[in-house]
Amino acid sequence: MSAKPDDDIPGTQLFDGRMARKGYALNKMCYSFNDAANRAAFKQDEEAYCTRFGLSPEQRAAIKARNVLQLLAAGGNVYYLAKFAGIFGLDVQDIGAQQTGMTKDQFKAKLLAARG
Repeated sequence: MSAKPDDDIPGTQLFDGRMARKGYALNKMCYSFNDAANRAAFKQDEEAYCTRFGLSPEQRAAIKARNVLQLLAAGGNVYYLAKFAGIFGLDVQDIGAQQTGMTKDQFKAKLLAARG
């Protein structure tokens, strides 16, 4: 029995082998941010840092926009993207707000309302 995963999950970017290949350079770059010197090098010259890792035009545009949803669509893995988001002081609530199309304050209010 071979089950085909449902890749049409509303609001979810499925990260599979195809997306892993597509996002390899992006994820490799984000992994490099484990090192503080690499984070500093990125902040000093983003374009050169992206060139060093061979990011695609789609990935570069998403990096410039600081848009996590675009980065996911460009093959980014959420675990590696957390390093990128952290450079700019973005947290999980910022990402959740982007995913739902809300402001961070609206998203936080929604979370608090759901707690009851």
